Amino acid sequence: MTAETMTMLAQALGLGLAGIVFGLAYFAVLRRSIDGFLQPGRRRSLAVALTVGRVAAAVLFLWLAAKLGAVALIAALVGFMTARGIALRRNGEVS
Repeated sequence: MTAETMTMLAQALGLGLAGIVFGLAYFAVLRRSIDGFLQPGRRRSLAVALTVGRVAAAVLFLWLAAKLGAVALIAALVGFMTARGIALRRNGEVS
């Protein structure tokens, strides 16, 4: 393997791991947003703020991964989708 290939592989592994960490945080905030929308009063404004922040963070994360190239973007997306599966299992949505 060449040094360039090793660098790309290390970058992909790092972004895959970053995607998992980011995804777990994303879905934890999603859970809090849903809880906020279901309760009346001031919690709804917090839920809206969390939703806007969550979406903005996801766009920024994926944009930065895309700036690093296709392999980096795919690795970040795979990590993010892995976190989705973990979050669904944690909440009992998937058997």
